[in-house]
Amino acid sequence: MIQVGIIGGAGYTSGELIRLLINHKYVALNFVFSTSNSGNQISNIHQDLVGTIDMKFTDTINSKVDVLFLCLGHGNSKVFLENNLFSNTTKIIDLSNDFRLETDAVFNSKQFIYGLPELQKDDIKNAEYIANPGCFATAIQLALLPLAENNLLSNDIHINAVTGATGAGTSLSKTTHFTWRDNNFSHYKAFTHQHLGEIIQTINQLQNGFDNEVILIPNRGDFSRGIFVTAYTNFNGTLEEAKNVYKTYYKNAEFTFVSDEEIHLKQVVNTNKCLIHLHKYNNKLLITSCIDNLLKGASGQAVHNMNLMYGFNEKEGLELKANFF
Repeated sequence: MIQVGIIGGAGYTSGELIRLLINHKYVALNFVFSTSNSGNQISNIHQDLVGTIDMKFTDTINSKVDVLFLCLGHGNSKVFLENNLFSNTTKIIDLSNDFRLETDAVFNSKQFIYGLPELQKDDIKNAEYIANPGCFATAIQLALLPLAENNLLSNDIHINAVTGATGAGTSLSKTTHFTWRDNNFSHYKAFTHQHLGEIIQTINQLQNGFDNEVILIPNRGDFSRGIFVTAYTNFNGTLEEAKNVYKTYYKNAEFTFVSDEEIHLKQVVNTNKCLIHLHKYNNKLLITSCIDNLLKGASGQAVHNMNLMYGFNEKEGLELKANFF
């Protein structure tokens, strides 16, 4: 059994992480750190865990755990690691954006590896520190990786992506209140979303010299969880040729699947899956992808990365079923 600790235990991603880890047969949850909830029962905050876990949040850290998950707000993981020392053998998986870009990936002589399994599984297996991808970035990159791998991105990429309310975290703001979000739809951070940096970085990793625009319009949807992406760009081949490119790229992927039928969010919510569908119109290829933002876009992917780092079955703790009705 490996001993695991979680930093920042009260948010949505940490709640999902706790649910996954307590059902993982090779994991013992050692502590869940939260200064604001220290001494409170975890099930008081993550209320679906009533009767499932009898454990309290703590403000004490065990510096010798085998794996440390950082579920902190963006910008806080680096500060936390600067102020708290851990064993040289402790593996760290960070769910913030602090270490995702190559310019930020080295910390105290340790290299953070970008943790998108469909991109660089072997590097993840040998990593000590992982920068877990962003949720939008995960769904969008999985829509584009096969084209970039085959040098088929030759034009601007237009992306429209809709996320559920949990993508904004637990802190309340004007646009997260029920009365604002219900029966509503809006865009935000048009052209400037923070996940663009890691998306463009990955495209260039696979297709060196890509210099076209990646145009992203993020939207807030009237639902709790999930991300639905539609992306289109020029493609000179046939639809069957595009399907072959995608199915070949993902033939050994445990969680990403290319569907011949149109896809929708209910197929992936509460799972660690990404589904992809392709449609051709004239010279445009439309790629649709969808994921659960809290699982494949965050905590599920983090557990997948841990499984790879330890040589566990990739699906351990992640064989989840969608709530279809």
